[in-house]
Amino acid sequence: MARKKKEKSSPSDVIAIIKRIIAENGRDYIGTYALTVLCLLAVAGSGAFSAWIMRDVVDEIFYRQRYNLIWIICGSIVVAFMIRGLASYGQAVLLAKIGNNLVARYQQRLFDHLMRLGLGYFYTNRSGHLAARINQNVTGVRDLLGLTLTSVARDAVSIIGLVAVMIYQDPVLSAIALLIGPPLVLAINYLMRRLRRVTREAVEYNSRLIGAMQEATQGIAIVKAFTMEDQLAGKIADLIAIAENRANRIARVAERMSPISEVLAGFAIAGVIAYAGYRASMDHQPPGSVFSFITALLLAYDPARRLARVQVGLEKSLVNARMIYEILDIEPHQRDIPSAAELAVSQAEIDFRGVYFSYESGMPILQDVSFTAAAGKTTAIVGSSGAGKSTLVALLQRFYDLDAGVIAIDGQDISKVTKRSLRHALAYVSQQPYLFEGSIRDNIRYGRPDATDAEIEAASRLAQADDFIRQQKDGYDTLVGENGVTLSGGQRQRLSIARAMVRNAPILILDEATSALDNESELRVQEALATVMKGRTTIVIAHRLSTVVDADHIVVLHDGRVVEEGSHQALLAVPNGVYARFYRLPSEKGLQLVDDTQSAEAASPAARPRRKAAGRGSR
Repeated sequence: MARKKKEKSSPSDVIAIIKRIIAENGRDYIGTYALTVLCLLAVAGSGAFSAWIMRDVVDEIFYRQRYNLIWIICGSIVVAFMIRGLASYGQAVLLAKIGNNLVARYQQRLFDHLMRLGLGYFYTNRSGHLAARINQNVTGVRDLLGLTLTSVARDAVSIIGLVAVMIYQDPVLSAIALLIGPPLVLAINYLMRRLRRVTREAVEYNSRLIGAMQEATQGIAIVKAFTMEDQLAGKIADLIAIAENRANRIARVAERMSPISEVLAGFAIAGVIAYAGYRASMDHQPPGSVFSFITALLLAYDPARRLARVQVGLEKSLVNARMIYEILDIEPHQRDIPSAAELAVSQAEIDFRGVYFSYESGMPILQDVSFTAAAGKTTAIVGSSGAGKSTLVALLQRFYDLDAGVIAIDGQDISKVTKRSLRHALAYVSQQPYLFEGSIRDNIRYGRPDATDAEIEAASRLAQADDFIRQQKDGYDTLVGENGVTLSGGQRQRLSIARAMVRNAPILILDEATSALDNESELRVQEALATVMKGRTTIVIAHRLSTVVDADHIVVLHDGRVVEEGSHQALLAVPNGVYARFYRLPSEKGLQLVDDTQSAEAASPAARPRRKAAGRGSR
């Protein structure tokens, strides 16, 4: 029902959107728009002049045979068409310049806004669909302004000028010609109601199609490994068929305006010629005024037809612009408070005090979690899948806000400091490394934009990445391909570690940072991490107990609660302790952490939606 309400629009909706666009951008383009309007008025004026002068061409040169006026009339016509040509060129270039800048401006604005939105928005909107939707709709703002300006300043002014010439030459013939107006307006209103709904459906299906294609290419290795080619080809074929159907429906609805306007224009012109012929035969008047009138009528037909069709273009652009503003109007859920201060890190001690958290599903993930990550020490967080380990890290980075409790760094509540200063104090290595478009050097430098080449290479050596980087064709300048597709998983992980190292932040977060490495590489990276972790507060998310035995402090999570904490030896000494039970499992010894709750969760279909609703934040 909400969707249907959105589809209802009226002239006031168009005006409201245009007012908003002008309010946001008009001041920056007022000079360029003024020049554009002058050009458009010159085009309209030259057209009206061409129709008006036809009376003198016929009456003075051919009827009264005043041949001395030939050069004056011909010269004025040449000048009029020169003005028209230059003005047409000028308005086209100026409108293109404004339009291209508007597209660039809204692309930048959309990206900046998306970067301010929380992770929850991206978990509920597929990246491919979102990118396709933005690309399809971003031109709507440009087209809405361009169509409005050209239809008002050029076509509407042209029609006014030509109608004035028609009325001046013959009021009766003008009345006959203008009879087509009311039925044309009714036809436009009927077609627009049909077009509005189909246009939005087409945008949605095209976005789904482009998004599905993008996801298929990104996951091509999985597609081939599971022989999914035929399945995906069928899915894509269905989406293509639907998108084609919607595009054909738009064409059928939009192009109905052409036969309607042509038929009405045919009746109008035939009526004018019939009446003019009758009057000329009966009253024997000079034909100049009739020729001038017919010229004005024929010249007015083109802008009238464009004006009749402008509503079609406005409806399409209105749908596009509205969908862009639907994204821009989403309020970020995690704004910095007005009095937010910059985080000042001295010791980098982290306190979790009475932390409660649940995702939008309402299922509690963390309940009364309290512990301290001592300054300059390594704190490991262990527990079964779904215990809330990675959620704790997400909360420390303020990807989400707490339901209750406090997370403090050196006594400063992180909800009361700016997110930017908080995240500058953190270096993060995820379990699944992500590389961006560009070179290896660029990807490492994302850790700290002002890092020198020497610092990047030093961080790479610490991460045991320098050797394989130099073996690449272009060394540090080698392009990594989409998400590092040209590199192995272990190589991507070591680049991710180098990126964290070059950041040189006082707090280091490792989310099973060596999970993608072979035994030899893991040992070398563990040695490198041991060097980097010295003097830094480090939080390690552990899926394998063998990676945390040397941690200064271990926190054991179970069902979102802290059930045990202490050193490795102290926890092993707890009778029937959760940590001791995990460690003594025959399958452990460095393998994935498992317990009965994980097995039950994996086996229960009802549990899967809960984990998905948890926004991928808990493990």
